[in-house]
Amino acid sequence: MTKRHLNDWRPGASIDTLKARARLLERTRAFFRERGVLEVETPLLGASFGTDPAIEPLTSEFNGPGYPKGKQLNLQSSPEFFMKRLLAAGSGAIYQLGKAFRNGEAGRRHNPEFTILEWYRPGFDAAQLMDELAALIRDLVDDQTLAVERCSYRSLFVEHLAIDPLEADIESFRRCARSRKLLLADDMALDRDGWLDLLMSSFIEPSLGATGLTFVSDYPASQASLARLNPHDQRTAARFELYWKGVELANGFEELANAEEQSERFEHENCRRFTSGQRPMPVDDALLSALEHGMPDCAGVAVGLDRVLMCQLDLEDIDRVLAFSLARL
Repeated sequence: MTKRHLNDWRPGASIDTLKARARLLERTRAFFRERGVLEVETPLLGASFGTDPAIEPLTSEFNGPGYPKGKQLNLQSSPEFFMKRLLAAGSGAIYQLGKAFRNGEAGRRHNPEFTILEWYRPGFDAAQLMDELAALIRDLVDDQTLAVERCSYRSLFVEHLAIDPLEADIESFRRCARSRKLLLADDMALDRDGWLDLLMSSFIEPSLGATGLTFVSDYPASQASLARLNPHDQRTAARFELYWKGVELANGFEELANAEEQSERFEHENCRRFTSGQRPMPVDDALLSALEHGMPDCAGVAVGLDRVLMCQLDLEDIDRVLAFSLARL
């Protein structure tokens, strides 16, 4: 993102782009209305946040009645935990359009505040949700012929890097990176998932979705803390991502509904946060209580709508699809 003049008050997105954004939001609501999916609205602020070491919160504090010492709050990176509580309360199929926030993320494809679409389908598995997501994207960009392909995470590593991401060790990942001239100042600091993320983003992601929509499924279990494991191979999870034009658009999975297992995963991730020098996050006890009460079998997915609009309009910088990005505040 280029540095702007301090007196530049103008929006990053053109008026035509803002109109395209409005149409995208209208089409999204129409899509789910036709399918009988209920629109819901949940808080942007929460007492918990999630324990994923890859995501850091933007924080705030409430000072007022009932909290003489103040109450620390986190801007939500996803409405997921609140929506799962609604599912446990019997909401049925639900979706939400709104804002989400992540600290430390800014660049051509990232803004700390972004527009998210998230929905949950009781009774759906990952394959059914991928079908519905493909139908949504085709509808949003008004192209019913947009090609769709599916491949597994493991097959991509074998095809592009001749390495098995489920079996290879860290030294194999390091040799793979160095043989392709990817040199790091301190590659000893990366753990297994760090290496997988680096290799994926450097050598595989840029080619995904070149001719249409590409779904990547069956991610390593270590990269899917909220997803069910695959019964046929518990090294992998029933998780998928969607790519178009080399850009990640969506992340979805079959939801883990076992409270005890979810609690153990939260604890494990907080241990990873502590080991890496990050602040452990409060565990969402309300979510665990909802899971104990009983959440229906379902699949859910989150879509970055800013990126969908970028791909639709062939724009390279997220600033061009936002009225006012971080650089324009």
